[in-house]
Amino acid sequence: MTHRQEALTDPPPGLPRRVWCRLCGSELRDAESRRRGFGPECDPDRRYGHRSHDVEQEPLPGL
Repeated sequence: MTHRQEALTDPPPGLPRRVWCRLCGSELRDAESRRRGFGPECDPDRRYGHRSHDVEQEPLPGL
């Protein structure tokens, strides 16, 4: 009789999935970095001073 362990595809219950930076490969720990996929030092938007913002826009003609 052979016992085989199932492959571990998900983290144990209660632990977050491990995520690594897409640029340098370090493990990401804070929620914002994990969501964006970049660490604070590697994030291209933050590194170059770009900030996301909403702009009021006129509706398109005919809509």
